[in-house]
Amino acid sequence: MNRTEALDLVKESIARIIPDADFATLGPDDSFRDVLEMDSLDFLSFVETLSERTGVRIEDEDTPQLTTLSGSADFLITRAG
Repeated sequence: MNRTEALDLVKESIARIIPDADFATLGPDDSFRDVLEMDSLDFLSFVETLSERTGVRIEDEDTPQLTTLSGSADFLITRAG
């Protein structure tokens, strides 16, 4: 998986939880939980969706890496190989 594929997967997974998410206002290192006003349940749904779509097991201790587009993409690239 390359970086573009990883970023697309992250954005698509976010869009499933927040359909009107505006990625134009979201920088690669911005906390999308803050910018998109995701609550804890939204974030958990995002993590579950990302895991299902990629087949990558995501543990609770992994979630701090999944708060930005860049961090989420890096996580997927390392885990998905």
